Amino acid sequence: MDKRTDYISWDEYFMGVAVLSSMRSKDPHTQVGACIVNHDKRIVGVGYNGFPRGCSDDELPWGREGDTLHTKYPYVCHAELNAILNSSSNLSDCKLYVALFPCNECAKAIIQSGIKEIVYLQDSYSESESVKASKLMFDHSGVKYHRFEGREEIVLRFQQ
Repeated sequence: MDKRTDYISWDEYFMGVAVLSSMRSKDPHTQVGACIVNHDKRIVGVGYNGFPRGCSDDELPWGREGDTLHTKYPYVCHAELNAILNSSSNLSDCKLYVALFPCNECAKAIIQSGIKEIVYLQDSYSESESVKASKLMFDHSGVKYHRFEGREEIVLRFQQ
């Protein structure tokens, strides 16, 4: 008997972990997940966007408009930063899989952590100053980035 030929690629597997992680986010507007992988193809960090540990997601706001302190923006920790903080490994030369292109704040943490490559699903805010700054910093620091190329869909079933 020959081996299966319809198995998922490494990129599809790790992006799948990032997308599955995004499903843990309680943000009603944007769910982002991230997965950090070392050169041995081992997952060394996973995260999703949400409030910091100990900050109630029932009491702090999830809105996007209004007075800054009454929006989610000063409170939410992005998926990339959560993945970095959740890792107990050295992240030098690692690859980050993420659902949304990183903002400038996450870009700084990515660069400082030693991550050398980013694979992203969407670049929805490509015209924003934040993403333009991210790309400029990545280009200056030698961090490579490219859009995910793989299947559009992988079906996950809990019962066969």
